[in-house]
This record gives sequence, structure tokens and C-alpha cells, in this order.
Amino acid sequence: MQKSIKKNKSFHSPRLNTIMMIEETIKTSDDYLLKSELWRALPKKVMYQTLNTVLNYLEKSNKIIYDCDNRIIWVSPDNPQIKKLLSDSIRVR
Repeated sequence: MQKSIKKNKSFHSPRLNTIMMIEETIKTSDDYLLKSELWRALPKKVMYQTLNTVLNYLEKSNKIIYDCDNRIIWVSPDNPQIKKLLSDSIRVR
């Protein structure tokens, strides 16, 4: 009989300080960033896979959204960029 060997794929979870660093970089950016621009703008090096994991988490927790050009937008009531978007938008009934 042949034993089946399961490969154990380890899942890397980002640390809290990494998540907070990415959040802060998105919040304080002057413009909406693409994922690659955000990755290069981070103060510390982060694996791209880790960045993707954090961005997925932030999107699922409704902290960020992506616009039609795949730029990252921090969603918060006190965000001046969101206020500008809302003031420039057209009300639809």
C-alpha cells in the first residue's frame, strides 16, 4: 500500500504593524494609488503577496474600494478625497 502524503502549504498572515503601515500609507497619500504604486510607496519592504492579502482584508472590511482604473480609495467619512467626490457627484433618484 502506498501512503498518500499531503503537502502542507503554510499560509502567511500579515502582522498587525504591517496592516497598520499599509492603511496609513493609503490614508496619507495625496492621490489614489495603483497597487504597484502603493507597494513602492511603503516605508518598509513588504512581499507583494502580503500586500495583496492586506488589500483583500481591507476591501472585505469596507475600508478601501477600487475605482474604475483600479486605483485604491480609502473609504472614510473624514477623508477629504471622498468629500470632494461626493460634492462633485450628481444625485440620482
